[in-house]
Amino acid sequence: MKGGSGVAEPSVVLERVEDADKEKKKKRRSNRRSKPNSACNSVNDARGGTSDVFKSEDKTSGLTSMNRSSSKQGLEMASNEHTPVRASDVGFASMPTMHINKRIGFGSDDTAVDVGGTFSNSCFESIAYPGSSPSYQFEGFIRKKLFATYWPIEAVNDALEKGEAFKALFHVNAHNQLEAYCKIDGVPTDVLVSGISSQNRAVEGDTVVIKVDPLGLWTKMKGSNGSSNNSTVVEDCNIVQEVNGVAGNSYKSKRIVDADCEYVNSRSGVPLEKGNEHKNSVDTLAAITSRYPLRRPTAKVVAIVEKSVRRDAIVGFLNVKQWFRELNRKDAQKNSAIFDNEYVTLTPTDPRFPKMIVFVRDLPDCIQKRLVGGDVTVEMELLAAQIEDWSADSPFPRAHVSRSFGRGSELETQINAILYQNAIHCTDFPPQVLSCLPSVPWEIPSKGFRIRKDLRDLCVFTIDPTTASDLDDALSIEKLSKDTFRVGVHIADVSYFVLPNTALDVEARIRSTSVYLLQRKIQMLPSLLSEELGSLNPGVDRFAFSMFWELNKMGDVLDRWIGRTVIRSCCKLSYKHAQDIIQRVTDLEKSNTLEGLPQLHGKFEWADVIRSVTCLHEISKTLKEKRFSSGALQLESTKVVYLVDEDGVPYDSSLSERMDSNFLVEEFMLLANVTAAEVISRAFPHSALLRRHPEPNMRKLKEFEAFCRKHGIALDTSSSSQLNQSLEKLREKLKDDSVLFDILISYASKSMQLASYFCSGDLKENLNDWGHYGLAVPLYTHFTSPLRRYPDIVVHRTLAAVIEAEALYMKHRKALKGNNGEEVSRKCFSGIYFDKEAAESPQGKDALSNAALKHGIPSPELLGDVAAYCNERKLASRHAEDACEKLYMWVLLKKCKILLSDARVLGLGPRFMSVYIQKLAIERRIHYDEVEGLTVEWLESTSTLVLSLSGHKRLFKRGGPGNYMSLGNAAWVVNPYDLSMETDSIDECDATCTLKGEAEPSSKSGVDPGTFPLTVRMLSTIPVVLYAIGGDDGPLEIGVRLYMSSYLK
Repeated sequence: MKGGSGVAEPSVVLERVEDADKEKKKKRRSNRRSKPNSACNSVNDARGGTSDVFKSEDKTSGLTSMNRSSSKQGLEMASNEHTPVRASDVGFASMPTMHINKRIGFGSDDTAVDVGGTFSNSCFESIAYPGSSPSYQFEGFIRKKLFATYWPIEAVNDALEKGEAFKALFHVNAHNQLEAYCKIDGVPTDVLVSGISSQNRAVEGDTVVIKVDPLGLWTKMKGSNGSSNNSTVVEDCNIVQEVNGVAGNSYKSKRIVDADCEYVNSRSGVPLEKGNEHKNSVDTLAAITSRYPLRRPTAKVVAIVEKSVRRDAIVGFLNVKQWFRELNRKDAQKNSAIFDNEYVTLTPTDPRFPKMIVFVRDLPDCIQKRLVGGDVTVEMELLAAQIEDWSADSPFPRAHVSRSFGRGSELETQINAILYQNAIHCTDFPPQVLSCLPSVPWEIPSKGFRIRKDLRDLCVFTIDPTTASDLDDALSIEKLSKDTFRVGVHIADVSYFVLPNTALDVEARIRSTSVYLLQRKIQMLPSLLSEELGSLNPGVDRFAFSMFWELNKMGDVLDRWIGRTVIRSCCKLSYKHAQDIIQRVTDLEKSNTLEGLPQLHGKFEWADVIRSVTCLHEISKTLKEKRFSSGALQLESTKVVYLVDEDGVPYDSSLSERMDSNFLVEEFMLLANVTAAEVISRAFPHSALLRRHPEPNMRKLKEFEAFCRKHGIALDTSSSSQLNQSLEKLREKLKDDSVLFDILISYASKSMQLASYFCSGDLKENLNDWGHYGLAVPLYTHFTSPLRRYPDIVVHRTLAAVIEAEALYMKHRKALKGNNGEEVSRKCFSGIYFDKEAAESPQGKDALSNAALKHGIPSPELLGDVAAYCNERKLASRHAEDACEKLYMWVLLKKCKILLSDARVLGLGPRFMSVYIQKLAIERRIHYDEVEGLTVEWLESTSTLVLSLSGHKRLFKRGGPGNYMSLGNAAWVVNPYDLSMETDSIDECDATCTLKGEAEPSSKSGVDPGTFPLTVRMLSTIPVVLYAIGGDDGPLEIGVRLYMSSYLK
């Protein structure tokens, strides 16, 4: 809506809250106040919320129907003070096993079944789509839907076209399932989807259509004011009651059936027409969020357009103990009939997914037989499951269990579950793929030397981790003059072996990336290719794709050459070898007699290698300084490295930081990737596979700013350059407080968005979106790791097409040279200066087109799909690697029993604190609200917490029934008199379990227990105890408690 000299913000309000609805909400709130024991939060508990009201119902009637038993669900608090809470109770509310008295048919039959009980008069707030009736109707007075029906396809496409709705990826907060968010491309902050009703059955990874709420309903951005209840940088995990009617509903009389739901049952969700997104509405929403930076947009899910692949890869535990108790009450002869109607619940290991129901009759036969035999150990096994349906009248999705991985406490079981959960292809390569490889022994054919530049007389070497077997890249350097050098980067020419559309190419595209799980590598390409024929192993001739730059002492590129070559590496250096050379530990004069150096091949001596590494290091420092002065950002954090025994079980760990040799290699790989991006994007502007990194998430960046401002830390986030300069100043200022600097780096990293591959043709109208924020370059791609990344193979093919097109065009111009005598540029497409006129000439277009066809360059449409798939696989690979690292940490702590450590307080509030443990480079929460025997005093004005032991015991919460958590769930309290005995028992722990370089967790370690009353402020250092949770009894987790001493114990 235009008006005046400016543009008034068009309304993105898609629904109006009627006065009648407000009156209903007021009435519901009044009812909740007058009936504190009513089961009003059960829908929220479906997403992991905690309710206090489920133990006041009749406890003698038994679980005779789904609706009645569902009103008794809640988080089972540990009542034993001497044992920690069960792992399965940490992240999810406990819902007892239930069954249906009468079997209900599934499919299109939507007939309600009277299962008894009463209904609340409240109903959810329907999300009306344009042209629909605002009223919501349900069948009779029995049928009650918990969720709004999804919009039909016509309404979805129409709303997207008009800008009344937006398509986005749905993500869930792992700390609070009631809080989800969607990122809309072009909008600087993500959109909050709060509450089970607003999320409308969407799960992690779904592509959804959301309707943005009116501006007046947007929430405040965390950190938008000076005070905060629970820290500006920690997600608030308070469960906010729904105002749209769901919170007022009891689960009484709500049967859980897999009834057919409109627009839900399709595996692909609602199919959308491409190109319906309305750009102006995105710009408008972006303008509003910029105009109101302290407000965070909120929205509701109105449709699911593409269901997440994670729906088919759920891993979890069955909860069967309650089912056994119910089964014992039945006549054994009726067990088969009971199987037809009963179900058990499944708790996913991923806290972002809700609890699920699994019908007993649908379990695999082997599990059913074990249940009949009373085998309780079924509950200790990790199971593979798939979400089959989530109907509008069910608070939980229905899942199907396909198989068991084994006991949850076993390392191999967990690794197999991680691979399944992330859809990692780990099977052997099929014969048709292996048949694409050349037979061995293999040598470079004579034709290869004729059409490639022979660099076997050049001093070329690799620098990789000690254990690396797939050597992608090698380096070389030549001194041209006093101030000029020619630096070469040589990359394994994998595209020579992986030809387009062959079985090998298809398999590599499906796998997309190699996955590294500490002691296990799942390769993208067969070992014969990735570790032998394609790997740049020393002493053998290998095909390579080489780039040479002529650089001056200022790091300026004077000229470059790109082409296919033959190289012979003279040695395989490790990063440690290169670091010793840089630090002059390896003496040039004594190099021929030093032990520990790798084997040297060919005519070169160690003096040549050492001289080359030294020169490359000096040039890399210049390139790095130049890169950061141009605005690049460096967010380096410490990494935990695990040592394993001969069986692959971790026994030790240490913190590792990158060395100068790592940065040496990185600088030249970055230069090669930037060069490749420049060349392919100019020659093929619509079909180049590039990589972009958008600007940080504005919401998270503001939270980071608020955190720093609150603690007097100067930070400029106006650009990547300013942010990096601020962090470098802090690095120097905090050189004596490395923990605090690690915390700042961690929070700065959280605000960064993920980098992603894209097809240049998909963003041809938005060239500003091509850039890489972290590297501060306008163009970037991946070229340097073709043995383990499929996008690099695509880039190699595109680069080969550019070089061939350049040769074809040059040949044509040479033929014309005799007629007019004009000089022909040898590098019109791949050189520093791009000849746009030549590329747009008829001869240039023909040359580029023919070369693209020969080398199998995908069309823009297909390339966009390849980019999207590679993004998905890269993210899955990262999740698998992170999960494996957490698994090894868990195994280490399980072996140690406990580990004492100091921790820094990151977030603080009346309910929980968030702490950072540098020993393991992790963040964890300690909850202390509603803990029996613990008094919490929160001083809002000073953000100070005081924890004290109380002399009396409170068995029940004041707001309603439900036990308090035992003190042991929040703190490990020892008596000062017994402290020596406690530490002696800890000393008996295997010494190899302690962290490398750290003393064993005893009084000798310097970690002393705190005392009550404990006063805690932000960034305080407090003693904690770490321990492993779960395994056989729930998802793996690293638990943390306060480490305290008291005479009152």
